[in-house]
Amino acid sequence: MTESTMRALVQHGYGGVEQLRLEHRPTPTPGRHEVLVRVHAVSPDSGTIHLLRGSPTLVRAALGWARPRQPVMGLAFAGIVVALGADVTSGFAIGDRVAGSATAAFADYVAAPIAKLARVPDAVELTDASTLPVSAGTAVQAIRDAARVQRGQRVLIIGAGGGVGSFLVQLAVDAGAHVTGIASAAKADFVRSLGAERVIDYREQSDPKQWGRFDVVIDTADGRPLRVLRRALTDRGTLVIVGADHVGGPMLEGTDRQLRAMLVDPWVRHRIVPVMQRESGDEVAGLLDLVAERRLRPPVEEVVPVEQAEHSIQRLLDRQVLGKTVISFANEAPQ
Repeated sequence: MTESTMRALVQHGYGGVEQLRLEHRPTPTPGRHEVLVRVHAVSPDSGTIHLLRGSPTLVRAALGWARPRQPVMGLAFAGIVVALGADVTSGFAIGDRVAGSATAAFADYVAAPIAKLARVPDAVELTDASTLPVSAGTAVQAIRDAARVQRGQRVLIIGAGGGVGSFLVQLAVDAGAHVTGIASAAKADFVRSLGAERVIDYREQSDPKQWGRFDVVIDTADGRPLRVLRRALTDRGTLVIVGADHVGGPMLEGTDRQLRAMLVDPWVRHRIVPVMQRESGDEVAGLLDLVAERRLRPPVEEVVPVEQAEHSIQRLLDRQVLGKTVISFANEAPQ
């Protein structure tokens, strides 16, 4: 039986983790084309940080200027379907183990659109599945759609030890590429464990001219001008801009370089492609299959109970996390 109230991680304003509280809120009712999911685990990502900070400032026009109109945090989750909304007659059933993304996912229950959901194979734990919908989804879009990585290519991943970067390394290796990762020295062994052939410490080798030449460069963290990063490309190489949350002015922040990429691309010999995150149940399903086949490893560094969510999100803010952190809403042993 579904409870009338639930625990939820609630954001009371923009800033840091001091804005977060674990509170009781009404349990949502699934709408048309939605199912109600009892959440087992969630995984914060860079989008979580953007929403917490209310950055770039321009997004507050949609979120709410002084505080978010939707105060319950979160996107990526995994759990079990407990109720079906109107018009959900096929595809999902009560008791299904699912993973996906939805607004207000950091709670005991979430009303999730079926278009962004996928069933979790028996061989995949829900804790691992929760890391895939946003971070791995962004990575597969970068590798497959933006970079079009081919077997034998030399691929450079900037920010290889982060949430998206750790999936990028694995997906590029799975595609048959020779992968070099850029990360801090503290994350070097972790990045090698993901399959990178070489790891560059960005503090020791800060100039792209020192890195070598690559068919593909994917930037999740560097933030330097496009013309600087292009120095690491072969003559017809591809530069993919995923993010760099700490750069740009307050109005646009990291999206500034994505806009610049679209403007510059037609005028240079290199391909410069921004990745605009989208969430799809079909993509999550494909990623879950890779995990079940042991071709992709969710890089979970820690699993913390929801009572310690602020600690987990603070570590993400401080860029201390190796790969992914997971917040558990389970009241029982993991499934």
